[in-house]
Amino acid sequence: MAGTHGARPRRVRLWRWRSNPLRRRSDVIEAWVLLATVVLALLVGAFAGVSAAGVVDGSIEDRREGVRPVPAVLVEDAAHALPASVTEDNDGGVWAKVRWTAPDGAVRTGRAEVGAGTKAGTEVTVWNDRAGRLASAPPEGAEARFQVVMAGTTVAVATGGLVVLGGWLLRSRLQWRRLAEWEAEWQRVEPSWRKRMTG
Repeated sequence: MAGTHGARPRRVRLWRWRSNPLRRRSDVIEAWVLLATVVLALLVGAFAGVSAAGVVDGSIEDRREGVRPVPAVLVEDAAHALPASVTEDNDGGVWAKVRWTAPDGAVRTGRAEVGAGTKAGTEVTVWNDRAGRLASAPPEGAEARFQVVMAGTTVAVATGGLVVLGGWLLRSRLQWRRLAEWEAEWQRVEPSWRKRMTG
């Protein structure tokens, strides 16, 4: 007894996979559910992430093909225009009025993002869609790669998480079923135990 005092019970790894008299069919099913959940979460998550990254990359490529840079002239001083974005060091651009020539030859005006200190009359580059309207510049370089990676990672994690959630719900259902089986077995065994204890 002294040798076992304070000893921790030894955990048996992968006990659901080993043959033993205490293992139930529900234990084997639960083991397969856990394995399938992990494998599916990794495979489905990776496939969904790669697919989403491909879709975003294709969308960025379509945006690049759908717009073109055109020269424009700043109509007003940018110093008095509204800021386009607020940054910590306030070096963002401003929305200023510009004039450019559309593909059909019509002269158009609109507001585009330019440098904060740009003077009226300065030539700037703006982006037009196929109809000659102002459009936002497509992401390039590191920004484009960041959008692709973030989309792929987000979708992969979300999809893998949904698979894990489904596996967890199925495992919970199996555990409830196992408890119900134990309760039913105890109802059958308990009267004989009661007789043995009172006899």
